Amino acid sequence: MPTFININPFEILVANTWVTSIALQGFLIAMAVLTVGGVLLDIKHKKNVKYFFDNAKKAKEKATTNVPTGKKVGIIVNTVAHDVLTSGEFCGWKRRVAHLLGMYGTIIFWVASALMIFKYSASATPAIVSQFWHLGAAMTCLGAYWFWFFLRVDVAAEGHKWYRVVFTDLFVLALVITSTLGLLWSYTQHAESQFSIIFLVLFVFSNIVLFGGVYWSKFAHMFYKPGAAIQKHLAEADGSRDSLPEPADAPEQFGLGIKREAPRHY
Repeated sequence: MPTFININPFEILVANTWVTSIALQGFLIAMAVLTVGGVLLDIKHKKNVKYFFDNAKKAKEKATTNVPTGKKVGIIVNTVAHDVLTSGEFCGWKRRVAHLLGMYGTIIFWVASALMIFKYSASATPAIVSQFWHLGAAMTCLGAYWFWFFLRVDVAAEGHKWYRVVFTDLFVLALVITSTLGLLWSYTQHAESQFSIIFLVLFVFSNIVLFGGVYWSKFAHMFYKPGAAIQKHLAEADGSRDSLPEPADAPEQFGLGIKREAPRHY
C-alpha cells in the first residue's frame, strides 16, 4: 500500500507551512455555511419544498385508502433502504453501481475530512482515518468518471460528446474534480513535489466552487430525492397515485422493433 495513503495531508500541511488548524477548521465551517445558504436559497427561489408539500396535500385529499401509521413507517423505512441507501430506483446495474460508488465515496470523503481537520490536523492521525479519506476520494472518482464518460443519458442515448458541458453538470464536475485534486495534492505533498502547492490551491478553489455553487447545481437533489421517493410510495399506498391512472391490467406490448437493439434510456 502506498505510504501516502496512510498519512493525513492536512496534518502535514499544518506541520510544514504557515497554515494553522484554526484556518482549516474555519474554511470547513465556511463551506458548511455556503452549503446551508445555497440550499435555503434554492428552497426559497425554486419553491421545490412548497411544491412538495402542496403535492402531499393534494394527494391526501384524493386518497382512497386510509394508510395506518405503522404501514406508513414501514413504507418510509423500505423507501430509504431501497431507493436511497441502495439506489434501487435505477434499473440498470451499471448506473446503480456508479451512483453508489459516488454517493458513499463522497460521504466517506467528507466525514473523514471533518475528522482529519477538526480532530487530527495538529496531532497524530490513525492510519485508518487517512486510508478512508483516500478510499472515499477514489470511490467518488471511479463512480463519477464512469458516469461522466459512459453512462450520462445525453452521451449514451442522445449521441452528444462526453466533453459537452451544461450548467447543470456543475455538481458532478466540481465533485469529481475536488476528489481528484485531493488525491493529487496528497500524493505530491508526500513526494515533496513542487507541484503540491498548485494542487493545493486548485483543491481549495474546487471546494469553493462545489459548495459555493450549491444554488446553481444539483447539490440539493440529495435532499429532495428521498422526500420525493417517500411521497411517491405513500401516494401509491393511499390510492391517490399523484393523480396518475392505475396501471393497465394487460401485458406490455412493445412490438418487434424492441428486439433490434437493447434500450439505452433510463
